[in-house]
Amino acid sequence: MQLTSANNVLIDYEVWGKGPPVLLIHGFASNARVNWIDTGWVKTLNQAGYQAITFDNRGHGRSSKPHEPQLYTAELMAEDAKRLIQHLGRAAAFVIGYSMGARIAAVLMLRHPTFVTAAVLGGLAANLIHGLGHTEEIARILEADQPDPRAGKQVLDYRKFAQQTGSDRKALAACMRASRQEILERDLLRINVPVLVVAGSEDATAGPVQPLVKALAKGEGLVLPGRDHMKAVGDRTFKEETIKFFDRVRASEGPH
Repeated sequence: MQLTSANNVLIDYEVWGKGPPVLLIHGFASNARVNWIDTGWVKTLNQAGYQAITFDNRGHGRSSKPHEPQLYTAELMAEDAKRLIQHLGRAAAFVIGYSMGARIAAVLMLRHPTFVTAAVLGGLAANLIHGLGHTEEIARILEADQPDPRAGKQVLDYRKFAQQTGSDRKALAACMRASRQEILERDLLRINVPVLVVAGSEDATAGPVQPLVKALAKGEGLVLPGRDHMKAVGDRTFKEETIKFFDRVRASEGPH
């Protein structure tokens, strides 16, 4: 199914199961299938009694792939998420964002707070505040006909993953240049819903969990021992603790 969002960008989405809705926002160069279906997240949520809503971010998967950086601000990508919740007739949803998706989820909570019941920010912790380097270098590597073998492993890994997922590399380069704004700690304090921050202990992309937890009014943290950025996303403990977190939030809200 598709939704027409801001700038006439088509957002491809699917709805799985019934129950309280959970909106899943995938990471950079990934897509809904790779991030959430192949890793077992949709099945786990459905088995726990939650409805899973997956979609491809603009520039990714089966959604529109413009090549203009101005169409990839975090605000526009958060607007896509909000419009999808509205389109499905939901007043609010639980949200899980991974890596870039965690940044989008944070912006969604800041700009449209009533649409988020609670959130899980995975694969992006302290670096949501401090930012990530090499943005322009990664964009150039993505655009190049042949990548410079002298580039660092982290930079080349972005190119490799983009090729593995069959992505439009020019669209990803535009997204890289526009979507990675830092979020100030004073802004994070405005987020007033429960947030679970999750990252692997070996995840240099995410950074440490605790600085982000401390910056949130209702933050909790979970460190996945021995997991790096790629291996954390499908971790069983990550899934189990997310379900427990959502269940606690629902219990605290009382009967509807």
